[in-house]
Amino acid sequence: MDMDRDALPLAGVTVVEFTHMVMGPSVGVILGDLGATVIKVEPMGGDQTRRLLGSGAGYFPMFNRNKRSLCLDLKSPEGLAIARRLVDGADVLVENFRPGTLERLGLGPEALAQSNPGLVYCSAKGFLAGPYEHRTALDEVTQMMGGLAYMTGPPGRPLRAGSSVVDITGGMFGVIGILAALLRRQQTGRGGAVKCSLYETTAFLVGQHMAQQAVTGKAVQPMPVRLSAWAIYDVFETRREGELLFVGVVSDGQWQAFCTAFGLDDLGGNPAYARNNDRVLARDVILPRVRALFANEDRAALVERLEGVGLPFAPITRPDELFDDAHLNAEGGLLDVTIPGGPATRLPALPLEFDGCRPGLHHDIPEAGADADDILAGLGYGAAEIGAWRTRGVVG
Repeated sequence: MDMDRDALPLAGVTVVEFTHMVMGPSVGVILGDLGATVIKVEPMGGDQTRRLLGSGAGYFPMFNRNKRSLCLDLKSPEGLAIARRLVDGADVLVENFRPGTLERLGLGPEALAQSNPGLVYCSAKGFLAGPYEHRTALDEVTQMMGGLAYMTGPPGRPLRAGSSVVDITGGMFGVIGILAALLRRQQTGRGGAVKCSLYETTAFLVGQHMAQQAVTGKAVQPMPVRLSAWAIYDVFETRREGELLFVGVVSDGQWQAFCTAFGLDDLGGNPAYARNNDRVLARDVILPRVRALFANEDRAALVERLEGVGLPFAPITRPDELFDDAHLNAEGGLLDVTIPGGPATRLPALPLEFDGCRPGLHHDIPEAGADADDILAGLGYGAAEIGAWRTRGVVG
């Protein structure tokens, strides 16, 4: 069940967003889903992300629901004055442009702190302070230089993850920082500057592999050739070609349950395989038996048995198959949205529940500048003034 917007935890919080692509918008969509009023300030004609093709075609629809759109010419004095008034009445600003871009417009954190000392100013950048601070970064850049691509691909073939995982996770860290700053503001009355980044997010994600090397003293191998921590932790072919199934058996108790469920009593009863680490060393004995067994079974039957035993498993699924996923469709896991200029569809909701309810949709993906009149009227501007700005190209 969806939550009423007024009951959402960030109801009453106003966010002004100067962002594009994925990292910055991901901050805004999380805040908007949690109930904040998010005003996306776009350039005249709209955010260029709206017009990306190929792998970028889904960026804008996924990360810009629950926002209102205002197109401004920030190079004009009037457009800049409107932006300044908007921010002066806000609780949070989010931006992810190149370092110094908003500062040159007089919209940097120090300048805005003078007129709005309670403002939480979140900058989503490629790097935190250090020698790389002024480099231009992308999700893929930091995956490559931060060790994630090395860990994802086979040896000699670094491979980016199959999602904008660093952009999105970096945005999540930005939200964490914003929420912490808002909590601090309740005690001090002052906002502050929060900075999240792609590179340091990537380093955090691969920190477990750094720790592994520190513990073992051995260089970490990419995931496709790693020594697994468990004997059965792999993808298996089933009877029907193309239907693959991941299964993990990650404890001694699960091993016994697995062997009982699949009639592998000789393996389950062998004391040489009773402990996990002994099974890992015997993968060349155990895995061929399991592969042969699964290759003669339908995936649906295997899934039913694995679910009944309570073992970790996952059919290998394409993203487009999630539209019909029974679980996501049952309790608000997918939200009905309309892509600007395109079709109606369903996209994943925020993966959270509050008191058994899911944050839902309270504002569809906006057309560029669609909310200008309401936003500007809320700032105290009259219809004639707004109309004149439209004529002069100050407001889109």
